[in-house]
Amino acid sequence: MTVQKENILSLIDKLRNERLLCADEYKELLLCKDTDVLNYLHRQAQEVAVRRFGRRIFIRGLIEISNTCNNNCYYCGLRRENRNIARYRLSHDAILACCREGYLLGFRTFVLQGGEEDRGDGSWYVDLVADIRHRFPDCAITLSLGEKRRSLYQQLYNAGANRYLLRHETHHALHYRQLHPTSMRLEHRLQCLTRLKEIGYQTGTGIMVGSPRQTVDHLVEDILYIKKFQPAMIGIGPFIPHKDTPFAHEPAGSIETTLNLLSIFRLMHPATLIPATTALATLASDGRERGILAGANVVMPNLSPVAHRADYAIYDNKASLGAEAAEGLQLLTNKLAAIGYEIAYERGDYQPASE
Repeated sequence: MTVQKENILSLIDKLRNERLLCADEYKELLLCKDTDVLNYLHRQAQEVAVRRFGRRIFIRGLIEISNTCNNNCYYCGLRRENRNIARYRLSHDAILACCREGYLLGFRTFVLQGGEEDRGDGSWYVDLVADIRHRFPDCAITLSLGEKRRSLYQQLYNAGANRYLLRHETHHALHYRQLHPTSMRLEHRLQCLTRLKEIGYQTGTGIMVGSPRQTVDHLVEDILYIKKFQPAMIGIGPFIPHKDTPFAHEPAGSIETTLNLLSIFRLMHPATLIPATTALATLASDGRERGILAGANVVMPNLSPVAHRADYAIYDNKASLGAEAAEGLQLLTNKLAAIGYEIAYERGDYQPASE
């Protein structure tokens, strides 16, 4: 065994034991290409996840409530200037119908995700959350609706929302500017994350791996920010291009780098909720399973109306059927069983005291 290989293995052990490395050590780990070393990284992360959660994977019912967006992010198929998309907004009743279907299937967390748009004073969202809370009092409600004013975040929390996911995508200011128009500011996004946590949400953030012009140093900066922020959820997935965006011809992000980061985050944050994302399952037929074996403990089958799933195209060829769909729970059950796991149907709240 070479000295370099021994050094990186020792870094993985250090990360598991101390949950922290310095910037140069994270960089060395991210640059490693040794298959044996990376397999060891994934095994260590899996062991930490199994020790904390058992061989049980929490399921969340994803409801994509709207593909209308005010933003014009260069990587997203929902961007405002994309004219080749059939826009939709689910009605209040349609969303409740998705929740009812999900509840009968066993889901106890609903994730309401949508493009970032204004609906008047926001009372529409508040009434929706309050109605879901009234009808499904034993369920968790997760929101992923983008940047909002603090008062609306507070109203939604008071109405019964429990969790909020707002991926910062990149913590490096120049890189953020390369991915977003000047109307969007990294400072405001980070401020929103701080406000969400202050209000009391189980707050999640995350990054897009392999986005155009991303460097290893950018990823290290993201790791250090996430360590400082201490999120309840970490959502990471590989960048996948969309044909109707400025990044249409950019290469997709690396599955391997995504899995390595997932394992790093698991070792850093043993109790955090980390999904095996749809993007992983889109790039590889076994992407979901590989994510779980690298330390993920959540999957989010799609509860959205089948007629609209193809319209929520944030990137090309997004997986939304089969084991990625709520109606495919038996297939998901079989796929998890094949790697020694089972579905956990409870809410699966973040419990940081156990870390």
